[in-house]
Amino acid sequence: MRDEAEIREQYEFLAEELDSEEMRHESVRQLFTHYKRALGWVLEEEHI
Repeated sequence: MRDEAEIREQYEFLAEELDSEEMRHESVRQLFTHYKRALGWVLEEEHI
């Protein structure tokens, strides 16, 4: 199981990648968006 700091680091990385100019291909953007959303849910559940 990964710790919260590692998950947060991945979430921040994905947020930056999604904002990058290189992420123009729509299917890649969708994949990263879904992964980012899943990480967000994990972080929310940790705080419930």
